Amino acid sequence: MALSPTPRPGVLDIDAYVPGASQVPGGQKPIKLSSNETPLGPSPQAVAAFSAAGAKGLERYPDGEAAVLRAAIGRRFGLAPERIVCGAGSDELISLIAHAYLGPGDEGLYTEHGFLLYRIVVLAAGATPVVASETNLKADVDAILAKVTSRTKVVFLANPNNPTGTYLGIDEVRRLRSALPGNVLLVLDAAYAEYVRRNDYEAGLELVATTDNTVMTRTFSKIFGLAGLRIGWAYCPPAVADALNRIRGPFNLSAPAIAAGAAAMADWAHIEAAVRHNDEWLPWLTAEIEKLGLSVTPSVANFVLIHFPDTPGKDAAACDAFLKGRAIILRRVAGYGLPGALRLTVGSEAENRKVIEALAAFTGARS
Repeated sequence: MALSPTPRPGVLDIDAYVPGASQVPGGQKPIKLSSNETPLGPSPQAVAAFSAAGAKGLERYPDGEAAVLRAAIGRRFGLAPERIVCGAGSDELISLIAHAYLGPGDEGLYTEHGFLLYRIVVLAAGATPVVASETNLKADVDAILAKVTSRTKVVFLANPNNPTGTYLGIDEVRRLRSALPGNVLLVLDAAYAEYVRRNDYEAGLELVATTDNTVMTRTFSKIFGLAGLRIGWAYCPPAVADALNRIRGPFNLSAPAIAAGAAAMADWAHIEAAVRHNDEWLPWLTAEIEKLGLSVTPSVANFVLIHFPDTPGKDAAACDAFLKGRAIILRRVAGYGLPGALRLTVGSEAENRKVIEALAAFTGARS
């Protein structure tokens, strides 16, 4: 007889998600470039809406359907609100999808350097995680299809991918969708879609609108600057939206979060300013880092993946320690199978210049 409760099989196989560091030794205020947060912060309109919603009515439950937020998203993108499901970040929505469509005996598929959450949610649902190899740190449609079996029920594709910053063009995404069996749900995780400036990129809205087996997830945590409020949304086929609404928590978004998200979605000028900032500093950081003799994976998001030599004292771990000594935090990505790299978020002008100066000191080069 068991002496204590035992988690069901698979739960203890999960490695808990470890977020980017946020503190450095000595209590200094760090330059935090580890979590892909926007340096512009949230829209002032979103801050005002949050404050107003938090000033009264906290004893009341929020709108369980997040109708105001779904309507705001629908107006911005021309979508039917009834096909939008909101959650506590896109993380919750990805988890809900796994619980709705995966179970023991099923397989959830994702790519080699994909978001760490995919493996977690697949195991949490009692299913088997399956990994498809990437080519040059980029998702490979043929490699994904080669891993599909009769047990495959969900394919997760981060596009653009975190932490590599690479992406698949819409033609390749369509090819993937058309080659997958009809009973396989394709989840397009488009957390960084607003940053992408490529003519061949599409976040997935059209594909969701024209198929019954594709979902696109988005977040307010990145370009919208509302990571602390945990707001995400999914655009779904009607049957998928119905399934997710049946299992999500009845009040999974707070009233201040709903109000702030709706206001942020209406202030597109703030988003355009964030895009312009990224358009200026993403290529600048890439070029400056390469001048130091380090390689960078080309990125379409708001971060770059920096590769270090496998030389003691000059490797990624040594650089991470060196930067933290200067109160600068980047993201270790060994958990993604990239122990020789660090991920750097595009920061403010001052932060960007400071990190290049520190990297130049570490490498012994001149920036």
